[in-house]
Amino acid sequence: MTLNFYKYQGTGNDFIVIDNTRSSYFPDEKTHTEEIALLCNRHLGIGADGLILLNPSEKYDFHMRYFNADGKEGSMCGNGGRCAVAFAKMLGIIGQETIFSAIDGTHKARIIASNNNQTIISLQLNDAPAPDAYEDHLIVNTGSPHLVIFTEEVTQVAVTTEGRRIRNSEDFETNGINVNFAEVLNNESLLVRTYERGVENETLSCGTGVTASALAAWSKNIRNLGNMYNIKTLGGSLKVSFSPPEKENTPFKDIWLTGPAEFVFKGEIVVSAS
Repeated sequence: MTLNFYKYQGTGNDFIVIDNTRSSYFPDEKTHTEEIALLCNRHLGIGADGLILLNPSEKYDFHMRYFNADGKEGSMCGNGGRCAVAFAKMLGIIGQETIFSAIDGTHKARIIASNNNQTIISLQLNDAPAPDAYEDHLIVNTGSPHLVIFTEEVTQVAVTTEGRRIRNSEDFETNGINVNFAEVLNNESLLVRTYERGVENETLSCGTGVTASALAAWSKNIRNLGNMYNIKTLGGSLKVSFSPPEKENTPFKDIWLTGPAEFVFKGEIVVSAS
């Protein structure tokens, strides 16, 4: 079977994106772990941090189905969500705004600007509970579970080694967790590096991870600009805005992740029929 695919990246977080609305390369009733893991393999396949299927939806513009690089279906991916929106726009499925569904529910998105292959997109994430604070870290779920550690010199952190140790520790071994290391550059700007479960390595950026880091920063009173943070990652810059909790132990609402989604290339690959 010949599989047509597109490659997109959002601040260095790269994805194989497939139009599954017309031809069902990956039907929902089957598992595709080995095939997807091979496609994401950077030595034996196309290479990517994950794979996104753009599936049809009866109620919304489309349904985004996301798989980690290990081939297993993942939780919400913020950078992947923006790439899915850019892809849907390129296909003519949506206009400048959209509502689509994903594994964690529905999401709104709007296209802010387009220039050649790059599209700037604001993606609304679901409400997030107040972070659980511990002595040396915070845990918050922004569509995916994240552990956030604040450090003074994030460029010196051995992210892969330390992130893997935490992710595979007794508390998180079963379901895993994403591990973020954040440095406060000033009271409204953060530098964030992330170890992602499913990829089992550091990625150049993680959309739900930078969102979790922003919410964690607000919870630690790092909030010079109130409810907006500029985030730097190894792969580029993102912006996170939100409505803070109205009172203690209430969720963050109206969470928006804004940043680029860029078309890289398209191609075809011969794969075994599922």
